[in-house]
Amino acid sequence: MSLSVSRRLAAVTALAVAGLFASAAPAALAAPTAVAAAPTPPDIPLANVKAHLSQLSTIAANNGGNRAHGRAGYKASVDYMKAKLDAAGFTTTLQTFTSSGATGYNLIADWPGGDPNSVLMAGSHLDSVTSGAGINDNGSGSAAVLETALAVSRAGLQPTKHLRFGWWGAEELGLIGSKYYVNNLPAAEKAKISGYLNFDMIGSPNPGYFVYDDDPTIEQTFKNYYAGLGIPTEIETEGDGRSDHAPFKSAGIPVGGLFSGADYTKTAAQAQKWGGTAGQSFDRCYHSSCDNTANINDTALDRNADAVAYAIWNLGASTPVPPGPSFENTTDVTIPDSPAAAVTSPITVSGVTGNAPATTKVDVNIVHTYRGDLVVDLLAPDGTVYNLHNRSGGSADNLVQSYTVNASSEVANGVWKLRVKDSAAQDVGYINSWKITF
Repeated sequence: MSLSVSRRLAAVTALAVAGLFASAAPAALAAPTAVAAAPTPPDIPLANVKAHLSQLSTIAANNGGNRAHGRAGYKASVDYMKAKLDAAGFTTTLQTFTSSGATGYNLIADWPGGDPNSVLMAGSHLDSVTSGAGINDNGSGSAAVLETALAVSRAGLQPTKHLRFGWWGAEELGLIGSKYYVNNLPAAEKAKISGYLNFDMIGSPNPGYFVYDDDPTIEQTFKNYYAGLGIPTEIETEGDGRSDHAPFKSAGIPVGGLFSGADYTKTAAQAQKWGGTAGQSFDRCYHSSCDNTANINDTALDRNADAVAYAIWNLGASTPVPPGPSFENTTDVTIPDSPAAAVTSPITVSGVTGNAPATTKVDVNIVHTYRGDLVVDLLAPDGTVYNLHNRSGGSADNLVQSYTVNASSEVANGVWKLRVKDSAAQDVGYINSWKITF
């Protein structure tokens, strides 16, 4: 999907011609600087996602009209997903459990590589209710997660984190499959999951754009994606605790996700900013026989599928936390609009032996209306400058990112500073917090 045209393209072009993109030269510039950068997320083909939905619809039609737990349609759905993943090079596991006297199945797919002690997981429930094929609920999330996993394979992605995908059974009976998975993970394995992303109903025909407000980093990742499209989001409340992220959250695992709405009614204000019909539910076929392939909004499904990939690519490339101590400054520091001078936020480090590691981690949380104007540097105690962010990210707002810096030539103890400059006019923002880990 193409991103929206920058709201200030003409102004940025004029600034570039005027030579105002250059920032002031630092007193000392560290070279080389090692900064973690996520590879570019792909555009997930809508046609591919809809082809998976068509297959799920056919499976339901051939098996009594549904894909519910304990029914032949559910097992056929699992077999379809597993065959695609096996062919793409994933290591798949079929986990069985019993509920309501019937055998249920969870499908787990691991992508080879990545840090086994830092697992990023994405999932969705694959079962429907007995009354219909469950194409939006939750073929939409299941198909988007599947196609994102296949995109990982096509790209030969080698993320920092280990990637794992899951499709849950018996969600409609009370999150049975995901609870079984989480409850049967040894404590050491639970501790390895750095985040779980949940996608349940992301193609609703009268859609909203809702983001889970659980883990702040995951939440901000999705908000950044939608800000890049110029689409406002709202906090998800309708399904809070009612989908498969809940067992992960209860186990202390960071969670997040997307939702396009179920049987709640779209307000006039929501229709004004998202389109659609006010006074109607987001999905009038929720848990009904009409939840078929006609019950999908292509635009919402396309955007949300791309958002799944955006999160996997960006969060999957995040650098694992080094084993040493962390120091944080949570005091807000206002970033004045250009041409004002840069501002700094200090952190005093003490009690660390020797030099900083080659994998020094810097977590940055900056609230700003136009991150493409920001220049962000880490200043070592001796004044050496490590550039973290140099006016990238286009028209999206906020900068929530982790960086890895080779600061092994620096003594760890002393005053480290985060320096931020707004390099073009018409913006507002502040340093919300930042952290350095040795």
